[in-house]
Amino acid sequence: MNLLELLIIAIGLSMDAFAVSIGKGLSVKKIKLSHALSVGLWFGGFQALMPLIGYLLGSTFADIVSAFDHWVAFGLLALIGVNMIKESLEKDDDDCDCNKKTKNNFAIATMFTLAVATSIDALAIGVTFAFFKVAIIPAIITIGITTFIFSIAGLKIGNIFGCKYKSHAELFGGVILILIGLKILIEHTIFS
Repeated sequence: MNLLELLIIAIGLSMDAFAVSIGKGLSVKKIKLSHALSVGLWFGGFQALMPLIGYLLGSTFADIVSAFDHWVAFGLLALIGVNMIKESLEKDDDDCDCNKKTKNNFAIATMFTLAVATSIDALAIGVTFAFFKVAIIPAIITIGITTFIFSIAGLKIGNIFGCKYKSHAELFGGVILILIGLKILIEHTIFS
C-alpha cells in the first residue's frame, strides 16, 4: 500500500471524528489549547489504536468482530445523538452560556465514548491491513496524525459558528451523529 492510498484511507476514517469535533467546537465560547488537545488526542489516538488492535487480532477474529462492530458504533452514536437532541430541546439560545457546559463536554467519559464510537470502523481496517500485510506502524501513525489534524480543524470550524446558535447546532449535531450511526449500520448490514 502506497502513501497516497494510506492517506486516502486516513482521511476517510477521520471524517466521523471531524463531524463530532465540529459539534464540540459549537459548545465552547473560546477554544483553549486543552480543548484542541482533547479532541485531537482522543480521536487521533483511538483512530490509531483501533487499526492496531484489528491488525493484532488479524484474521482469527475477523468474522466475530465484523459481525457486531457496526451495531456497537450505531448504538453509541445513537445514544449520544439522542442525548444531544434532548439537551438542545431543553434550552434556549438566548440563555446561552458556553463556558457553563465546557467541562462536561470534554469530560473523560464523554470523550472516551465518542472516540470509541467514531473509530470502531478502524478496527475492521486493521484486520484488512493484516490480510494485506500492510506495514502497521506507518499506517497507524498516518491515520492518527490525520485524524488529530482533522479533529482540531473541526473544533475550530464549529467554534466559528459560535455559541449563539448552540441549541440549534446541538440538535443538528445529534441528528448527524444518529445519521452517521445509521450509515455505519447500513453499510455493514446491507452493502456487505
